[in-house]
Amino acid sequence: MGKYDPAAVEAKWRTVWEERGTDRLDLDKAEKPFYNLMMFPYPSAEGLHVGNVFAFVGSDIQGRFHRLKGFDVFEPMGFDAFGMHSENFALKNGRHPAEMVPKNIENFRENQLKKVGLMLDWSRQVDTTSPEYYKWTQWMFVTLYKNGFAYKKKAPVNWCPGCKTVLAAEQVIDGECERCTSTVVKKDMEQWYFKTTAFAQELLDELDRIDWSERTKTAQRNWIGRSQGAEVTFSVDGGPDFQIFTTRPDTLFGATYMVFSPEHPLLDQITTPEQRPALSEYRAAAAALSEVDRQAEGRDKTGVFTGADAVNPVNNERIPIWAADYVLMGYGTGAIMAVPAHDQRDFDFAVKFNLPIRQVVAPDGKMFDALPEAYVGEGLLVNSGDFNGLPAKEQGIEAVTTRLKEQGRAEFKINYRLRDWCVSRQRYWGPPIPIIYCDKCGAVAVPEKDLPVTLPYLEDYKPDGSGFSPLRRDESFFHTTCPECGGPATRETDVSDNFLCSAWYFYRYPSTEFGDRPFDAARTKKWLPVDLYVGGNEHAVLHLLYSRWLCRALNQCGHLDFVEPYKRFVAHGMIVREGAKMSKSRGNVINPDEYIREFGADAFRMYLMFMGAYLEGGDFRDGGVRAMKSFLDRLWTAVLPEEGGLAATEPEDAETRFWLHSTIKAVTADLARFSYNTAIARLMELINHVTKNRVRNRVVSEAVVKMVAPLAPHVAEEMWEQLGHSETVFAGGWPEWDEEATFRATVEYVVQINGKVRAKLDLPAGLSQEVIEPQVLDNPAVAKWLEGQTIVKKVYVQDKLMNLVVKPN
Repeated sequence: MGKYDPAAVEAKWRTVWEERGTDRLDLDKAEKPFYNLMMFPYPSAEGLHVGNVFAFVGSDIQGRFHRLKGFDVFEPMGFDAFGMHSENFALKNGRHPAEMVPKNIENFRENQLKKVGLMLDWSRQVDTTSPEYYKWTQWMFVTLYKNGFAYKKKAPVNWCPGCKTVLAAEQVIDGECERCTSTVVKKDMEQWYFKTTAFAQELLDELDRIDWSERTKTAQRNWIGRSQGAEVTFSVDGGPDFQIFTTRPDTLFGATYMVFSPEHPLLDQITTPEQRPALSEYRAAAAALSEVDRQAEGRDKTGVFTGADAVNPVNNERIPIWAADYVLMGYGTGAIMAVPAHDQRDFDFAVKFNLPIRQVVAPDGKMFDALPEAYVGEGLLVNSGDFNGLPAKEQGIEAVTTRLKEQGRAEFKINYRLRDWCVSRQRYWGPPIPIIYCDKCGAVAVPEKDLPVTLPYLEDYKPDGSGFSPLRRDESFFHTTCPECGGPATRETDVSDNFLCSAWYFYRYPSTEFGDRPFDAARTKKWLPVDLYVGGNEHAVLHLLYSRWLCRALNQCGHLDFVEPYKRFVAHGMIVREGAKMSKSRGNVINPDEYIREFGADAFRMYLMFMGAYLEGGDFRDGGVRAMKSFLDRLWTAVLPEEGGLAATEPEDAETRFWLHSTIKAVTADLARFSYNTAIARLMELINHVTKNRVRNRVVSEAVVKMVAPLAPHVAEEMWEQLGHSETVFAGGWPEWDEEATFRATVEYVVQINGKVRAKLDLPAGLSQEVIEPQVLDNPAVAKWLEGQTIVKKVYVQDKLMNLVVKPN
């Protein structure tokens, strides 16, 4: 049959697949739909990296496996091409993103993705920068606005001085911009928001029911951050009321001071004239710090006294109000009661500024003589008036809150860490937000008939840090007419966050041919929600949370009849190289093109899946791809032997039947649970048996090819054709196994004496040591080595080994 030549085989089958339309699917005629989705990539100028290939191949294997099992598999691809990353790279290299991005997309598609062997339906490609796509991104915005899910307000926002734009809370990692790593600061600006908090509880509850990777669900639970407690109304002595949220209203008697965020608007009203200069200076210093810095564990506490006092509603005690940067305006109400005896941050602050520390929870009701640090354990209430003696958490929380509720000073409350999604970006490369401002009519949504609001080509698209998008500098874009009254008006010049583009792209794939709707109702009903979504867990609180929220919002707006976008989400692992995380600075980034060029895409695919558990990741070793190419050479020879021909009927010998059927059964289970490395290992064992025993059998060869096909599709197609088939291997069906044949009638026991092999015995499989041992000892080949010896130890491995340790009598 000739030598296996991956370059020739893969080039041939890429052409055949394209000419035959092998991967194109008639979505309307599909009888057993399976929507197999992989996270679409950002088309960087550097090209596809090995992490992309690892993710895509693992997803593609599932698609091909399901196709062999009889599903009509839809596996589309597109490009998430808007956003700051593209814009920053274009600026750095003196290019325009409108010219750079299409070339990047072409390189990704033609030179890389098509060579990896993915089962992609390119007839349904999406590109988020295409007006035909972002028309519907803008339609999403208008729909959310008209239904009360989008609003504009002035508030402290996360400002990246490097990217010169606002960021959502989820895009700030450890106080830095996720894109450029600049330290993020707070800035008061008017921005557009989506009401992600509207579904906080529903998003949390559904995590208990959806079939997702557990670590992804945990990340979302932590980000949504549900906390149960009470909203308590305090009052400024001689001034207005204000609210604080606390999970421990049972400790209200221990509040000895109040703390406001430096950004709290009430500070301007209550701070005494003598304290205003100090507050202004403190506010300026706090604005220069990131939220992470402000809340860092062990950081020296800072603050300024406002000169005002608050009145504690449980005892009418006057306690001082301070401003301190460890309280954030974006969480809760921006004000807290400080209970230093039972909160370490409050304790540290109180010690530094010599404020009272009053214990109100004590183990067994016995107070400490002194508190060297905050006591955060369980106990009974003390120093708490009528509530003394109550178990603090079990009864105190409800009792104190109920008393204050009767007085109109508290409400039971559930709070969330989740914040509304800030979607405004003061950049150029994104879909313009479709809002028009009219002095007479106010903010008006652009009518659907006028969508898309096309992004104009700007020669100078560099952000200037003014807080306005470069689009504001384009007079022809900025000035327009009001769609309601026809009078002069201006456009919103912010563009929307590119995470909005990626929050809905999978709805568009099945409906790309429809120009008058974002997604066709019948197609959506048939193909959505997505059956399987594979991607990185790094998107757990960005893309995945946003897309879940948008699905619920569109459902409430009447456009979808389901509330969760993905039936199943699986998070893949991460690749390292030679034990180290990959980075350009280390010079250890893997370029997949070089390996594919030298060894072929199938060998590269197989090695990526073999080097470690797919759901955990693996350590890439340079010699591994070469070794996998050698395995494919042996596979080729085993399946397509040069001489002897192939027997047409299934082999009769029990050992070959065992290896064949047990491998089919095991590989079926392994692929279904993403255990690709063990599936490949089992295939290697089967090929070893076939080679060693010179098995020449068509049934075995065809079963092997089908099992290899999801992992190495090009070589599988070639071998399938060489075996005499004219249609694709993926129409051949998944091999079935005979359960009885998966159990061995006999196995080979290796018998060792003092570690040296002295015999190999064929014995019944599955028997215990008590049954096997006499047969080993009575065997003449073994007995002669035991003469004059005493057995001092026996090592038994069922169905494999008996090792006897002996010494002279």
